[in-house]
Amino acid sequence: MIKIFLLLLFVSFLSLNTLAEQCSVNFNYGVIIDPNHIRMIEHNKTVVQINGKNQLFVEGREIKLNSEQQQLVSQFSLGIRDQVPEIVSIAIEGVDIGLKAVNKAIGSLTGENSASQQKIQAKFDELKWRIRTRFNQSANNYYIAPQDFADFDDIFTGEFEQEIEEIISDSIGTILLAVGEAMISDSTNNNGGEQRLSTFDERMETMGKDLELEISASANALEEKAEQFCLKLTELNEIESKIQHSISPLSQFNLIETN
Repeated sequence: MIKIFLLLLFVSFLSLNTLAEQCSVNFNYGVIIDPNHIRMIEHNKTVVQINGKNQLFVEGREIKLNSEQQQLVSQFSLGIRDQVPEIVSIAIEGVDIGLKAVNKAIGSLTGENSASQQKIQAKFDELKWRIRTRFNQSANNYYIAPQDFADFDDIFTGEFEQEIEEIISDSIGTILLAVGEAMISDSTNNNGGEQRLSTFDERMETMGKDLELEISASANALEEKAEQFCLKLTELNEIESKIQHSISPLSQFNLIETN
């Protein structure tokens, strides 16, 4: 049982720390994305706006671009559109790993689709919805606050960590209750006390090993996804540097900063 508890506690914080550990990149401005615009926001004011792929406005004034500059701005805008949704995906995937681990543990003891399992799943579903709406206000519309990547774990600590801890606490309570019921059931069906305990221990050991294998594979995949995300942002930072050198009005507006 101790192994199961440790695994559940591990996955509960997986989504909080994976991106922050893998990626030391800041956004110095807020970013709003909708299907037609990308806007960089400072103090609730749009300072840079890209319409479509490469129509550029700086502080409300359109900047005429040559073909090379248009290509750079287009690369940058497409990259931002590709990578910002990855933030949501990484966070949701981290929670999903926790959900699957908890569901498997509870389902093994109480049965698939039991009332206990459905109760915990409903709480996780609500949490995933809140994480998604934190960044994704509606379809194809995203908002990222300044320096979200440096403070990614702090954001989750402030908004979601307590909720995740409560879900895990409820899960462990449900598992303990299910363990008690399973032991009583085994006792009723098996008169041999030592054999009953041995059978129950084997069930717990098997379940712990299965969870460990499943979580390790998922956690490794999520870590790799976070590394790729960070790499893509670093590449976008290089494109942004070229843009700043080529388009002088943008020289004072540095969105991506790597440490």
